[in-house]
Formats: sequence, C-alpha cells, structure tokens
Amino acid sequence: MADPMKAVEAKKNEKIPELQPGDTVNVHMKIKEGDRERIQEFKGTVIRLRKGGNEASFTVRRVASNGIGVERTFLLRSPRVDKVIVERHNKVRRAQLYFMRGRTGKSARLKQKFD
Repeated sequence: MADPMKAVEAKKNEKIPELQPGDTVNVHMKIKEGDRERIQEFKGTVIRLRKGGNEASFTVRRVASNGIGVERTFLLRSPRVDKVIVERHNKVRRAQLYFMRGRTGKSARLKQKFD
C-alpha cells in the first residue's frame, strides 16, 4: 500500500540545485504585483537548510545598505522560485551558520571550497 503522506506531497522544483550551508546563491523569485508578474533577485549566503518533505526550506542572508542584514526563507518545493544559481561553494564546519549574524567586515567572509 502506498504511503498516504507521499500522495499529498508536492513535486520537487527541478530548478533548485543541491544546496549546502555556506553556498553563495542568487535566487530568482516570481513576485506578483496587481495583475503583473516580475522576477526579483535575492543574492546572499545560505545559512540554513531544513529538510522535511513539503516543509523543506533554505534561508539566505545578505547585507543590505547601511550594513543591515536581511534574511529570507524560501521553500524548496515552491513554484514561485523561478531558479537558483549557485555562484560559489564555501567551506564551513557547521550546519546552521547563525554566527554570521554577528559578523561584519572581514570576519564575515567564508573561504571558498575548491573541489
């Protein structure tokens, strides 16, 4: 007998590649304003990944103007995510990079991972 939870699970968004904490990504999101729809980019560092079927998500952090940090959480199975471009892989030793919230300047940099 088929698992009933699998029957109601949304299909995976194929435009989202395999992500890791520490990756620098460019997320293209569909935004609806009135009757028009446009694509908005959000570029930053993946600070956490949450697994769990339909509720799987990833959080991206970037530093906006005047040094204000902005975090945004995206659902992995959302059809609103148009595409995700991984610009670089960084070497990290933790699963959640919450310590990046308190870092500014040179201490907020991550070393690039060369495979």
